[in-house]
Amino acid sequence: MAYVSIESDERMEEGPEGLQFQSFLGTDARNASNTTGGTNASRGYTTDGPSKPTGFWTIEYYQPYFDVDTKTVLRRCYSTLLPTSSSYLTQHLTPAADLYGPFWTLTTLIFALFVCSSLASSIAAYLSDPDASSPTDPIEYDFGLLSTAVGLVYTYGLAIPVLLWLGLRYLGVGEWSVVEAVAVWGYGQFIWIPVSLLCVIPIPLVRWILVGIAFLLSGYFLVANVYPILASADAKAVRLIIVLLVILHAAVALCFKVLFFSYYIVKEIGVKDPLPTTGEGAEGAAMMLLRRWFSS
Repeated sequence: MAYVSIESDERMEEGPEGLQFQSFLGTDARNASNTTGGTNASRGYTTDGPSKPTGFWTIEYYQPYFDVDTKTVLRRCYSTLLPTSSSYLTQHLTPAADLYGPFWTLTTLIFALFVCSSLASSIAAYLSDPDASSPTDPIEYDFGLLSTAVGLVYTYGLAIPVLLWLGLRYLGVGEWSVVEAVAVWGYGQFIWIPVSLLCVIPIPLVRWILVGIAFLLSGYFLVANVYPILASADAKAVRLIIVLLVILHAAVALCFKVLFFSYYIVKEIGVKDPLPTTGEGAEGAAMMLLRRWFSS
């Protein structure tokens, strides 16, 4: 009887610890935390030992995407305002994209819209009738605007990039991960935070100029970083998605202006607002309908 030697597979001897799950989020952040100096050990913390593969249902699996310092987050925020942000993925989201910065950028924008809108309303009320109110009166908050801001900002900043990533994956475009898509959209909304603060100024023309600047800067940033991804698709028709994204971005910018910064004094300062908010005319009726739809 002849015997044949068979070499054992080393992967079978490793046991369950040798099994790994493929990440749908992208492995850049997980690899970066192991290959760069961004680990806890390099910061002076002790570790229990070498990291082991974890499942996507555990908190440890997502920890690398939130392991980023404040300096890096701030740099990635203001970099979206620079003309060189067209190569944002390769120049600024290295060594890996994160989720910490986009989440807090969107959350800060929500509170900026809510607080600044309430402040603008109080200023408009005081300037309209100084005898009926006092500068020392407490600011009245409309918490319906807070829920509106949460739904609008999180839907556009989180749901839209995830849906776009899923659609591109279905079409066979896999040039970026879902984390990179969320990072681009989240950091791209940073410009709206300072604009929200400046829109407290009760001058219609100034507010429209500020909203227009924010729309152009954030729109250019998104187009410059998303279009190369769309252009990598085999089907040329995929590039037309950028037109839909621009229209959607313009609609969101208009919603920011109408829903949160349409409070004016009785005697407007400067040029009259082209979109009436008193319900007069077809445009005014459209604005009132938009407000009711978001508040419902």
